[in-house]
Amino acid sequence: MADLSILSQTIPYTSVAVSKVLFALIVLVAGFILVKIVVSMFNNGLKKTKLPELVIEFLSRFLTALLYVVVILAFIGALGFAVGSMMISLSAVLGLVLGFGMQDSLSNMAAGVWIASLRPIDKNEYVKVNGSSGTVTAVGILATELLTPDNKYVTIPNKLVWGSPIVNATRMPTRRVDVNVGVSYDSDLNIPIQVALDLMKNNPLVLSDPAPGIVTKELADSSVNFQLRPWAKTEDYWTVKFEITSGIFEAFKKEGVVIPYPQVDVHMKNE
Repeated sequence: MADLSILSQTIPYTSVAVSKVLFALIVLVAGFILVKIVVSMFNNGLKKTKLPELVIEFLSRFLTALLYVVVILAFIGALGFAVGSMMISLSAVLGLVLGFGMQDSLSNMAAGVWIASLRPIDKNEYVKVNGSSGTVTAVGILATELLTPDNKYVTIPNKLVWGSPIVNATRMPTRRVDVNVGVSYDSDLNIPIQVALDLMKNNPLVLSDPAPGIVTKELADSSVNFQLRPWAKTEDYWTVKFEITSGIFEAFKKEGVVIPYPQVDVHMKNE
């Protein structure tokens, strides 16, 4: 009889505990679903404004992180824990974290706000920053994400992005394409210059304004080095660079212009 009495007292407690766990799981799942709905509505509302895509994504990530914290606190409260007293007990730990580990995080967050607001970089732009180059995929709460041309994923803390010189290769609508080429000292320089100008002017992707130009870069050991300077739309940059580089070789070859290779004259003296 004593065993039955203990069992009858244990069953209600067990059922209550199971009910709390089930309720907490329902709160957690419903919370995650609600977060997605709220964030989606938030994004749709911001997209109707004139805010840049990068700013919208930054605000969306910030709101998502904040709502997830609320859902987790609600989950803990549904399990029967006193969230208020737990937060008080954790305040000392949080103070230490904020004093040490969170210093960098707060700096990165502040830098992320400046980047998203002033937009020295924007999504899908190709940039070089802090020694890394790639296409901007996102500016998160703490870090900026780049994708390199060979498909490497690079994460740079926002404070390093904001505190470093940024070279933005795609912000401007046009770019100058520099192509270096050398010709023999025995060449009549008027011929390669005219051939190069004709090549650039006849390329449909080369802009007429600014007009393409040629400058003498160096009187090197084995060649007179020129730099061809056509201008192109930014999206045509690599196509123009390839076409001019390969085209100048074929054009010089056709006109008999010699592109020399490094060579050394050795004089031997018989004694």
